[in-house]
Amino acid sequence: MKQNQQQSGATLVVSLIMLVVLTLLVVTAIRSGNTNLRIVGNMQVQTEADAAGLQEIERVISTDFTTITAPQTNTVTMGAASYEVTIPTPACENTGPIYSSDPSLNPTDAKDQLCFQDMDNDIVLDSNGKPIPKATKCNAQQWKVQASVANTSSGASITHVQGIGKRTYLPTPCN
Repeated sequence: MKQNQQQSGATLVVSLIMLVVLTLLVVTAIRSGNTNLRIVGNMQVQTEADAAGLQEIERVISTDFTTITAPQTNTVTMGAASYEVTIPTPACENTGPIYSSDPSLNPTDAKDQLCFQDMDNDIVLDSNGKPIPKATKCNAQQWKVQASVANTSSGASITHVQGIGKRTYLPTPCN
């Protein structure tokens, strides 16, 4: 007959320690996954808000934005979310005359003929005998169009500022 050997329970203690370690690893992996999911979600909302702002700026500058006198607020839907985009009144930053010697002007182009309308054709020469450029009836203006985007459900907000150069016929004011 064999004698029963006394067991110390070391196997049970080691297996319980391994079970606790394994549980901690799983909990850490789940938390890390949730954090990464939140980061990716925030990046998606940021990208959508960015696209909504750019879309509205493109919409505004495709019109005659120099005549807009009041701020505009539009709702833009991107994916499953809607974004409120506010466009303040476009601001003219500076203006300057376009001279007859400007290479971007073409006197035979119908769009540029307003610039040369009612100009006298007298040519004045400088001390070197070269013609002095005359100011035309057009201005080169620099405008600023801004879009502020907000999404109330996520709290995302972003502001875009776009500078635009525009040729305008006199007397287009620059405030």
